[in-house]
Amino acid sequence: MAKEHAPRRDHALVRLADGTVKQHNLLTGTEVWTVPGRGNRPLSVHHEAPQPLDPDREGRHCAFCEERYLETPPEKSRLVRREDGSWEQLDALPADRLHDTVAEFRRIPNLFEIVSYNYWHLNHDHTPSEAEHRRMAEYLSSGTGYEHVMNVVRARMLAGGLSEAEFAALTDSAKLQQANGFFSGGHDVIVARRHFVDGATQDTQLAGSGTLTPEEHYRYMAFTAHSMADLYGLDPAVRYVATFQNWLKPAGASFDHLHKQLVAIDEHSVQTEAEMQRLRADPAIYDDILRVAVTRRLVIAQNDHAVALAGFGHRYPTVSVWPLHAPLNPWEVDDEQMRAASDLLHAMHAATGVDVPCNEEWYHRPPDVSTPMRWRILLKWRISTIAGFEGGTRIYLNTIDPWDVCARVVSRVRDLRDRGLVAPMRVGEECHVTAEMLHD
Repeated sequence: MAKEHAPRRDHALVRLADGTVKQHNLLTGTEVWTVPGRGNRPLSVHHEAPQPLDPDREGRHCAFCEERYLETPPEKSRLVRREDGSWEQLDALPADRLHDTVAEFRRIPNLFEIVSYNYWHLNHDHTPSEAEHRRMAEYLSSGTGYEHVMNVVRARMLAGGLSEAEFAALTDSAKLQQANGFFSGGHDVIVARRHFVDGATQDTQLAGSGTLTPEEHYRYMAFTAHSMADLYGLDPAVRYVATFQNWLKPAGASFDHLHKQLVAIDEHSVQTEAEMQRLRADPAIYDDILRVAVTRRLVIAQNDHAVALAGFGHRYPTVSVWPLHAPLNPWEVDDEQMRAASDLLHAMHAATGVDVPCNEEWYHRPPDVSTPMRWRILLKWRISTIAGFEGGTRIYLNTIDPWDVCARVVSRVRDLRDRGLVAPMRVGEECHVTAEMLHD
């Protein structure tokens, strides 16, 4: 929990005489210290000696891989790339057509939901819509689809503690009741195609957000945004769709395979409520955050519609991407604005590197809120563990201060840009950002 107070703007980021940096998050009140001498730790996770990849496991490294489509719940949609380079979205494919194309990105239900279908059904009388009933019936009408659903239901129930004998004793009708969430649930996963980079020969060559091309990352972002909008239509009780990406196990990932998650919940997040209150009390708070970043030289990169900053007042070293202009939700921006935000986020991931555990968190305005909250994305490097000092004081120790984050990322982004590995953008001192850009 954050240390609650209303930090003054001139105290948002202060370096003391001994080199200690004190940070206060203007939106949350979180207090963070960076103490000299604690930042010389490697960012990346420790690897044992790299192991060669087994060619026989190509496409089968984990349940998210392309040769194991039938180990995940029935997909809702996928993005495919045609031979002419165009992209196409295919919705509600039947089981016997899953391998007709290779999905660059798939939207699938999470097998182990944070907020389950039963939660929505029992607490809000949620039931599948007519279209969802029809899709479920059509999927189960083929032998392949029926077997797929039954196998996935079995895997989930056994993982939940049911024995083989107990599962076998259930009627088919009872088993199929467990599949409703596959067609009308509120926790989705957006899964990328690659487990390792194309042509990889060692198990350390994972495919992360930064190893995508700028075009692939844009498609990944836009697909996620459209899925968010769709989940808001799941049930009238949906008030927020939490959107995030956990990369590597230290950051909470179940698989070291690139994916984002979207979870519909029936209340605003604690962060959303706190941010609304602060914004109503101080409508200029976003402008102030940007001014602090600009005046303290924390701007990393910029293009025509977005800016990347080194964040301050976060429990972990953080890079943030802020879309510019009037505040819009991710599914409301046009293609040019989405591509601009995507290009900067892609560059931040590429500069961070695939060996750094990180969380990508999306913040946006719930549709039932009129307060002009801003969509923004935080990329947090999970390179430290919160321990007793933090728990006892609610002051968090961050091993790398914002200036160090900025310097590291600026250097890497400039190199990536000059090598053509990220989209064109202005970097470091080339940037010219003002708070007015949040409104024009």
